[in-house]
Amino acid sequence: MQQKMRTIGASKFGWLGLLVILVLVNFLSSVFHTRLDLTREKRYTLSRATEDLLKKLDEPLVIDVFLEGDFPAGFRKLANSTEDFLRLLKDRNSSKIQYRFIAPTETMEGSARSYGDSLVNLGAIPINLTVQAKSGESSNIIFPVAVVHYKGRQSLVNIYSGASGRISQEEINSSEATMEYQFAKTIDRLTDNAKPTVAYSFGNGEPTDARTYGIQEALSNDYRLALLNLNNQPLIPDTFKVLMLVKPTTGYTEEEKLKIDQFVMHGGKLLMYIDDLIAEQDSLRFKPQTIAFDRNLNLTDLLFKYGARINPSLVMDLQCDFLPFAVGGTSETPQYEFLRWNYYPLFESRGNHSINKSLGLVSGKFVNSIDTIAAPAIAKTVLLGSSPNSRIISTPALISLNENKNVQEDALFRSNNIPVAVLLEGKFTSLYRNRVTQAQTQTLASNSIRFLPNSEENKIILVADGDMALNDVSAKEGPLPLGMNLFTVGSQYEYKFANRDFLLNCLEYLVNKPSIVETRNKNIVLRLLDKKKVDDNKLMWQLVNIALPVLLVILAGLIYQRIRRNKYAA
Repeated sequence: MQQKMRTIGASKFGWLGLLVILVLVNFLSSVFHTRLDLTREKRYTLSRATEDLLKKLDEPLVIDVFLEGDFPAGFRKLANSTEDFLRLLKDRNSSKIQYRFIAPTETMEGSARSYGDSLVNLGAIPINLTVQAKSGESSNIIFPVAVVHYKGRQSLVNIYSGASGRISQEEINSSEATMEYQFAKTIDRLTDNAKPTVAYSFGNGEPTDARTYGIQEALSNDYRLALLNLNNQPLIPDTFKVLMLVKPTTGYTEEEKLKIDQFVMHGGKLLMYIDDLIAEQDSLRFKPQTIAFDRNLNLTDLLFKYGARINPSLVMDLQCDFLPFAVGGTSETPQYEFLRWNYYPLFESRGNHSINKSLGLVSGKFVNSIDTIAAPAIAKTVLLGSSPNSRIISTPALISLNENKNVQEDALFRSNNIPVAVLLEGKFTSLYRNRVTQAQTQTLASNSIRFLPNSEENKIILVADGDMALNDVSAKEGPLPLGMNLFTVGSQYEYKFANRDFLLNCLEYLVNKPSIVETRNKNIVLRLLDKKKVDDNKLMWQLVNIALPVLLVILAGLIYQRIRRNKYAA
């Protein structure tokens, strides 16, 4: 009897000790968080740049995510991945990171408006999802975005990188891969009160009308946009981080080129959208053909010195946008049909750089080709190139509307990856090295500028199409979003191309901290199951996942009972 009482007492103390240990483990786990990232691509590991940003927070950072609701599987997966990432942020700085998931249809506190209305005002673009259900198709307007609040300021984060309501595993995967970059750049700008200033050059025929609305809208949140007349200004101030040259139509003087050259030598960045040929769609409005010829911009020697050359040629591509063509009827009542227009090529991202990673199709109009030139200490990266079904026509190039009415000669479209946008990086050499005149030196000196024959590490982006950065303008609706084709608006071929994203990615790479930009290079590999193998071994895996755990539990119970019976046997 005494032995039995001692056994019961030991058993009670054993259970009590186990309970104390469990409570202690749970308490410690609630205070100290750690996680082992065993994924090959380090999916659950934050970069050093992101961790440094979180350490610098001195007030709470509140993140509202609008991915709450009844979504298809793809967006549910994206919502779960977003929550996993935000939990990572909170683990690094739990006292300063707060987040919540909100349905866009919810009413804002203290207001009769829904969150969706406020998101549209912030620049969020809703996606109209059509979901196939048993009762039929149902539409759902969603906002795959987040709003980050810090010190009374707020900024929008686009979580979903897809260009349309089409849900694909590739787009979801791409959105997950760039999620850290999207949040990191937003947090960096909210914690840094100074917005970088971008100068838009005019005075050489660059557009300043409604066609620049897309540029102004794209830059409004994160940049200060200033106008700069190279003719009147004695110099380009170093307060400008980037100088934009967008579709100039008149030639540059040597004085203007010297200002641009020394801006680069002193560390300024260049973003150039250049049309080297005169080729406009308006020229085909009243006659069926036109000839493209050189604009004589006088930039060839400057670009050559920096390592690139815009060729006097046009890129034609079978991967292209649509235009309406008269294919029948009478002159009073013509019959129109949408046909592909090879002079409006569409450029698919190669994903070879953080600028074009996870980028949709970028549209161009009468695009020139680019050659890279051997230049010491300059690295060249092709950002946009043609499809494998493209060709080049040299000047004088005859552009005719009748081309699309004839059978396409596919045999001519055999070129691949013709460069149309190039990133130049390195230490640039001045065009005026060993040739700067005394008068030019005195002009620079009078404006407190020292002539530099070389630059430190710098960046230039050259795009051989001015229209790629400009928006179309509708007579009824006014300026269209950047990347929309005026001729396909309202038709089945209407599509918003990624021109705006490409512009912003270029600016972000030129302006942002390199460590933050590098977070965009994270890759998440899409590992698909072998469907044939799954079907062949379906029964085996069902038994492994369903029957085996039950058998293991029963076996463990039997073993435990056997051990207990042997231990306490009389």
